[in-house]
Amino acid sequence: MSEYVAMEDLDRKAKRARKKELKKIKPGNLERREARVGYLFMLPWIIGAAMFLAYPLGASFYYALNNIRITTMGKVFTFVGYGNFTQILLSDADFPVQLVDYILSTVISVPIIVVFALVIAMMLNQPIHGKGFFRAVFFLPVIIVSGPILSMLTEQGAGSISAIDTQAIGSAIKGVLPSIIADPISDLFENMITILWYSGVQILIFLSGLQKIDKSMYEAAKIDGGSGWECFWKITLPNLKSMILLNAVYTVVFISNNDQNAIIGLIKSSMFSGTKEKGYGYASAMAWLYALIVLILVGLFALMLTTRKGAYEKQVKRAKKAVKTEARQRKKIERRNRRNAKRIERQRARGKIITRKTDSTGY
Repeated sequence: MSEYVAMEDLDRKAKRARKKELKKIKPGNLERREARVGYLFMLPWIIGAAMFLAYPLGASFYYALNNIRITTMGKVFTFVGYGNFTQILLSDADFPVQLVDYILSTVISVPIIVVFALVIAMMLNQPIHGKGFFRAVFFLPVIIVSGPILSMLTEQGAGSISAIDTQAIGSAIKGVLPSIIADPISDLFENMITILWYSGVQILIFLSGLQKIDKSMYEAAKIDGGSGWECFWKITLPNLKSMILLNAVYTVVFISNNDQNAIIGLIKSSMFSGTKEKGYGYASAMAWLYALIVLILVGLFALMLTTRKGAYEKQVKRAKKAVKTEARQRKKIERRNRRNAKRIERQRARGKIITRKTDSTGY
């Protein structure tokens, strides 16, 4: 009996010790002051997001549910529900076609831009003379070729390769693939210069990631006989997985918000259309459908490029799971022992178990 009582006392002490460990420690004055400073720095972004993001999103969704006409008395709202969305998907002849072209071109362009940026970043990370000059050359189009300048260069044909040079490539592609896939690939080759202009920011992001990789890992791999290709697949690429995801998402958003995007021009033309069917409400519905497609593309790229747990992390997870399983089994055994001890006490109290008294000799 004394053994069961001692076991219960140890169990109660263990529970009290566990509660003390799990009890949250109240932050000190320094931590609270640092937290207040952090919230203070976040306050401008919160105010800006509420004023310039939350309100416009709500207003545009309200516009999408109405047919808006601008008169001398101001804006006249006529509630149409989801009429604008159904009209766009069922009656509009341009938007669905442009949307399909955008999806195909984005799915093809994003991997090319990311891979090109990675290759250039690895070349610029080598110990060569004039690295700063070459980095500036690749990043300069991001600063110069934007806005009206990009539109001007595109109109003059500076951002695309002539059709004569890409005719053979386009004919070969169309002879192998269906037209719905061959046309975006052909357009990709024609606009290759413009696409490469979009890779400046991605190159800088990859450069920052490459410079954070410990060089001793490469030295150890080379001592073990690893080749450059093996170092790339085993060291460089795993350490740049998060950067690849960031660049892919950035590229999708950049291409989607670019002025050269045909859907952006279509939304603007619908917004300032003088017809009764179109206008601000119709354009807002277009923008919401377009934003939904962009979010789906971002989610797909994020799903494909999300970093998976390595072998070491899996072993750690299995070890933690084994520890938790062992703790549950130990608790189960302790509960069973307590139930047995209580049952034995009840039976002894009822006289079903007779405790035999022994003398000093044990008989």
